[in-house]
Amino acid sequence: MTPEEIAKLTAFLQRKFQLTTIEVRKRPMKSDSCEVFIGDEFVGLMYRDDEDDDDLSYSFSMAILDFDLEDDEA
Repeated sequence: MTPEEIAKLTAFLQRKFQLTTIEVRKRPMKSDSCEVFIGDEFVGLMYRDDEDDDDLSYSFSMAILDFDLEDDEA
């Protein structure tokens, strides 16, 4: 992904989640996806889907582990 795309995706996520600490970062050795962080914590991946010439989209994938849910219950 280009630096411009990364900046637009970061701004979109910050507005959408009302969270200024969320950030999209370039992945080493990958061009079809980026990492998503909240502060210093990795939270997921953002994928670019451009298989169709006239249709560009992005997909955010976030895994939630069961022990992460237990931390929230405390």
